[in-house]
Amino acid sequence: MTTRLLQRQILPLDRDFDVLALYVDPDDAKLDADKYEIGGSRAAKALNNAAIRQSTASGVTIHPDQIESRTALRVVQGERLSFGTYFNAFPASYWRRWTVVTDVTLTVHLRGRGAAVIVYKSMANGRSQRVDSASTGAEAEGTFSFELPLKPFVDGGWYWYNVVAGDEDVVVESAEWTAEVPEDRAEHGTVDLAITTMNRADFCAKLLGQIGDDEVLRPYLDTVFVMEQGTQKVVDSPFFPKAEGALGSLLRVIEQGNLGGSGGYARGQLESVRKGTATYAMMMDDDVVCEPEGIVRAVTFGDLARRPTIVGGHMFSIYSRSRLHSFGEIVHPWRFWWQSPPDVYSDWDFAARNLRSSRWLHKRVDVDFNGWFMCLIPRQVLEEIGLSLPLFLKWDDSEFGLRAKAAGFPTVTFPGAAVWHVPWTDKNDALDWQAYFHQRNRFVAALLHSQYPKGGRLVRESLNHQIAHLVSMQYSTAELRLMAMEDVLAGPEGLHALLATRLADVNAFRKQFSDARLEADPDAFPAVRREKPPRKGKDASEVPGRLAQLVSAGLQPLRQLKAPRALSREHPEAEVRAMDAKWYRLASYDSAVVSMNDGTSAAFYQRDPEQFRDLMKRTLAIHERYRREWPQLAEQYRASLAHITSPEAWDETFRPWTGPSEMGSGDD
Repeated sequence: MTTRLLQRQILPLDRDFDVLALYVDPDDAKLDADKYEIGGSRAAKALNNAAIRQSTASGVTIHPDQIESRTALRVVQGERLSFGTYFNAFPASYWRRWTVVTDVTLTVHLRGRGAAVIVYKSMANGRSQRVDSASTGAEAEGTFSFELPLKPFVDGGWYWYNVVAGDEDVVVESAEWTAEVPEDRAEHGTVDLAITTMNRADFCAKLLGQIGDDEVLRPYLDTVFVMEQGTQKVVDSPFFPKAEGALGSLLRVIEQGNLGGSGGYARGQLESVRKGTATYAMMMDDDVVCEPEGIVRAVTFGDLARRPTIVGGHMFSIYSRSRLHSFGEIVHPWRFWWQSPPDVYSDWDFAARNLRSSRWLHKRVDVDFNGWFMCLIPRQVLEEIGLSLPLFLKWDDSEFGLRAKAAGFPTVTFPGAAVWHVPWTDKNDALDWQAYFHQRNRFVAALLHSQYPKGGRLVRESLNHQIAHLVSMQYSTAELRLMAMEDVLAGPEGLHALLATRLADVNAFRKQFSDARLEADPDAFPAVRREKPPRKGKDASEVPGRLAQLVSAGLQPLRQLKAPRALSREHPEAEVRAMDAKWYRLASYDSAVVSMNDGTSAAFYQRDPEQFRDLMKRTLAIHERYRREWPQLAEQYRASLAHITSPEAWDETFRPWTGPSEMGSGDD
């Protein structure tokens, strides 16, 4: 056996105050109520869910100057700080479930008289227990080790430590979590980073610089691949020379056409497999800010996993940096839609309610996949199950996770590995050109992996969503969704052929629809006018009850067949904010100016009975066809999966940018 470092105490890079709550917590723990104490009453559960999100932050903060280095923090005389936080608590249940580690040792080095370190653990229900403690007493400094078993963490739980300063300030010089591991696990693996970029030159160059500057991370890097698919090149960014100087021979920029995220990541996967020198390939978005230590932790966890395991990171908001997008994601088997698992709260603000006060965060969360904004894949997995599907974007990561799971390779979304990224909630990808890829790729993934006859609820839900778009006057979106369904019916052989061209086709097709023509200037639209005011001056932004929505869903398709009010042809009847642009509101208008989620533009929606009638007819026909042909179509896709994800199939797709010579022979 040999000693292996699993995790070390870290503090924010550049003393970033916005992320401090993820590293150290000055507040007391105020655990929320157990759901089993609340019971099954709907009203009681609603009240508890609201209480769970209530802030426990007292307003007490630490001064950035207390951060003395990347690993050292000063605790002011008489105060107590907890390292029971996202980046510094030890996720014991994940190590217990997925790795060969059975016991860990926490070693804390303190400098200061009268300082105390107290070790705690939590159970899966969030309740904490004091485990051990030690003090420097009259000594100027001390190093303390605690032997901690992982046996009690089957369902969940963490270890962490608090530090209390005595009669003088204390500096927590370091804290390390180590374990005795088999000799064949002594050396760390290496990783090929695969970063796909498209016209985000400065973002990408800054990320490369951040990776290259981290001396702890560098020994773990084999190659940093940048798949350049844009016209604004990363090599032309003013930040690139610094990054190139830091990474040196580790950096390789590969230029190819815009093949989307799946085409970019598949190229990185292929290069990594062909090169064969790295243990892992990590998919990473180009527009993230990463915590370099998270890459080290992901590699370490992968090295010690019981079997080859995909290790994913979490996503925090790049705009509000203490807010977590989701603690893990699954594909709901009946709906075949991605979502957080039960009891997981999305958009969680650690600055308002940190780890020790959040009961749900102590239960281990098991997932089906991890987004490729940060995801470590063992080379062995790529060699055995193939590369990404050629989906351009959307569902490539989730399909790969399901495929890996079916082959016996689990995915773990690992606490302590994370990036900061634009959250999905700030995007509008269900209405723009991406609607085509959402619809097509969801159906492809379901045909490959759904275990229910005819895809479970997918076809019915698709029909419901299509009707919602139609009554919302979103005809371009409805047309793109039909185009996507027709392409799926054409079979899996066309996926590679469409990869380089379908985006241009989709964008050209959308231009004929007024709801897809976006204007940034508010004066580009006519003034709002109505033939008659709202009934009783009612504010249409109110959310209707469930019964009212059901009644509206039954009546609105009939209303769409009526002739629109004449004035609505020239003037919008309302301006509707993106947050209020729900189907039940838009369906009541004959025209409206509707803003987009990103806040940069708006479009003029106009109701068209003839267009509605044509689209509805085709919508009903194609969904009925899916109900009839699902079994045969699923068999066809499943039979083709191994081929279309093979290196050989991807070789042909990359041929225009590689030539006849062997892949991986040099920069393109």
